[in-house]
Amino acid sequence: MPYARNGDVELYYETFGEPGEPALLLVNGLGSQCINYRVEWCEKLVAEGFFVIRFDNRDVGLSTKFADVAPDVAGVLAAIGAGERPPVPYTLSDLAADAVAVLDALGVERAHVMGVSMGGMIVQTMAIEHPGRLRSMTSVMSTTGDADVGLPSPEARKVLFAPPPADRDAAVAQYLAGIRAWGSPACYDEGRLRALAGEAFDRCFDPAGRARQMMAIVGSGSRSAALHDVRVPALVLHGDADRLIDASGGRRTAEAIPGARFVLLEGMGHDYPPEYWDRWTQLVSEHAHAADA
Repeated sequence: MPYARNGDVELYYETFGEPGEPALLLVNGLGSQCINYRVEWCEKLVAEGFFVIRFDNRDVGLSTKFADVAPDVAGVLAAIGAGERPPVPYTLSDLAADAVAVLDALGVERAHVMGVSMGGMIVQTMAIEHPGRLRSMTSVMSTTGDADVGLPSPEARKVLFAPPPADRDAAVAQYLAGIRAWGSPACYDEGRLRALAGEAFDRCFDPAGRARQMMAIVGSGSRSAALHDVRVPALVLHGDADRLIDASGGRRTAEAIPGARFVLLEGMGHDYPPEYWDRWTQLVSEHAHAADA
């Protein structure tokens, strides 16, 4: 299996298409494995002329786990409240460096990058800290780290911070509860979603890793000020039915980045059902090709 390395961290990745085409790196969200970028969707992006790369962030999927660190999101919040440095095993900057390491492993000098949710935070951080490696960036259903935007609904917050499931059936049930709380309302297909949840559980079940990623998000703070200096061509997408990260997070992101384009997708929640793949692919492809031109 192919792995990239960032220090002691190994990052599992997969590619689609021809290496000679412009690279498009897909970055996952909280607790999300690379398989959430479904093969069929990756192939649609390949058809638009991209060399598509998907990978598992650290602490999820087949990449390195930080199992020696006990999750403590409450401790991170308490440290921040006390004005102290939060005790986190890694930050969004480390996750951004992991993404760069994947590009390095493939010999890709510059890539288009698209990140969803926490992945949006990671690609924003790449644009801040590694701008020379990016042709363009697309931040989707994400936010800036500011405390006054991108907040979850009460129902979404309850599911997000629910105790971790103990077995496969409970994991599938919790996944379905999450999609009901924040997914695209018109696209709820229980059969499809049960299959996705089961596949993810069978490939890797590690709720502690998800909690440590949450610590990285909380401990990394706001990016708004730094985003004002970003000159990477930026597209910001958000669904108007997103109840996990309110669309105000996407609007703030676009406002912070000079020249960024903001697109609000009607009816889309905090998920990426097949019904939106064609429109999403079109928007990302047009943005990337315009940046290359």
